[in-house]
Amino acid sequence: MMSEMQIHTIARQMLDRHGGEAIAHAAQNAQTCEQKGQVEEANEWRHVKDAMKMMQGPHQS
Repeated sequence: MMSEMQIHTIARQMLDRHGGEAIAHAAQNAQTCEQKGQVEEANEWRHVKDAMKMMQGPHQS
């Protein structure tokens, strides 16, 4: 299980590397892990995805 700090570090790195596509990448990684039966890893990717959403803040219209 990753620590909160590790989750946020990975989230920041993914946002820097993938920009607007980062959340989709994390969701895809979670789905791939789940299909392989890697439940804990899938949950960690979902946590990373949620952290990225928080970092981006609310959407403005």
